[in-house]
Amino acid sequence: MIGVIAVLKAKEGREAEFERTFAEMTAKVKANEPGNQMYQLTRSRTEPRTYKVLEMYADQAAFDAHGSSDHYKEGGRALRDLVESRPEVELLDALI
Repeated sequence: MIGVIAVLKAKEGREAEFERTFAEMTAKVKANEPGNQMYQLTRSRTEPRTYKVLEMYADQAAFDAHGSSDHYKEGGRALRDLVESRPEVELLDALI
């Protein structure tokens, strides 16, 4: 299994719009990606404009399918104006 933690910072005053847009993308991920095991948006309790996406994929093929999907690309374009910069992404290998 492959894990991902992506950190995004919403632009000030755009948090609600960011959350709505991300929710739309999440629905498409869950509906169209059988290899996606988790796709969860979380918000920091100490930095309210900082979000972390917790993702799990069954294997490399599922991870690759996510990155090349139309809904992922569309979601990225929609989020571009709502965040301060590109996300920080960390890839993880599941052990247990």
